[in-house]
Amino acid sequence: MLGMIRNSLFGSVETWPWQILSKGGKEEVSYEERSCEGGKFATVEVTDKPVDEALREAMPKVMKYVGGSNDKGIGMGMTVPISFAVFPDEDGALQKKLKVWFRIPNQFQSNPPVPSDDSVKIEERESITVYSMQFGGYAKEADYIAQATQLRTALEGTVTYRSDIYFCTGYDPPMKPYGRRNEIWLVKI
Repeated sequence: MLGMIRNSLFGSVETWPWQILSKGGKEEVSYEERSCEGGKFATVEVTDKPVDEALREAMPKVMKYVGGSNDKGIGMGMTVPISFAVFPDEDGALQKKLKVWFRIPNQFQSNPPVPSDDSVKIEERESITVYSMQFGGYAKEADYIAQATQLRTALEGTVTYRSDIYFCTGYDPPMKPYGRRNEIWLVKI
């Protein structure tokens, strides 16, 4: 636990590599099209719980892994954003299923430490192209749903993206009180 706290307060922060392909907007909604690099990710999946509750269960597991709860006992440093996949129903409500994706820092990509917690998995993910929209505040499930709806409306009729999944992302530690950065990522088809 001390490793996790030390890592989040004093550890290095690496940005998940991406490239902006284009920028756009409609009315008051601005967005970017980005190509996000693939790689190895630490993941935790939680089912049968609402998003906010599932996050409270999954995030500490990922943070402990990053902070040193692994076979090497090493704190790896952070990468941002931390993303989590959500699965919308046709009416926009979110299913009780969530998957947190933490991109393992570049230094550990070739040989990531093995998690001590069996619920933390190491998975390879291909590069993805997303439509991204930024917003602030302490985001909760209702905020993600509202922001995803705004982004879908802004993109309507101009691009195609997956409707069965989208990513919610965060860049800031929980103790940061203001100037917070969150994003919604719709995955381009």
